[in-house]
Amino acid sequence: MITVKKYDAGDGRTVLALCDSELIGKKFSEGDFELDLTSEFYAGEEMSEEDVKLLLRDTNVVNFVGPRAVQLGVEAGLVSNSIKIEGIPHAQSA
Repeated sequence: MITVKKYDAGDGRTVLALCDSELIGKKFSEGDFELDLTSEFYAGEEMSEEDVKLLLRDTNVVNFVGPRAVQLGVEAGLVSNSIKIEGIPHAQSA
């Protein structure tokens, strides 16, 4: 499952925070980079990958964390590269 948090950015723009559900509540750091998945930013609703794919069609900015979430971004054509922090992939699309 993927945890999804949807934000209204104004002017009809939508921001999604997507995270592999089992990573919620954890922190990862490597060098100068940190993924803090304990904050409310990622705390959302669990959804199937198929439902997430539908949401990606009408979203302007997406934050992807975790192997499944990033793979969904690649499949949707929104992610062409990502970084890894302690082995956890992270990508953003705008």
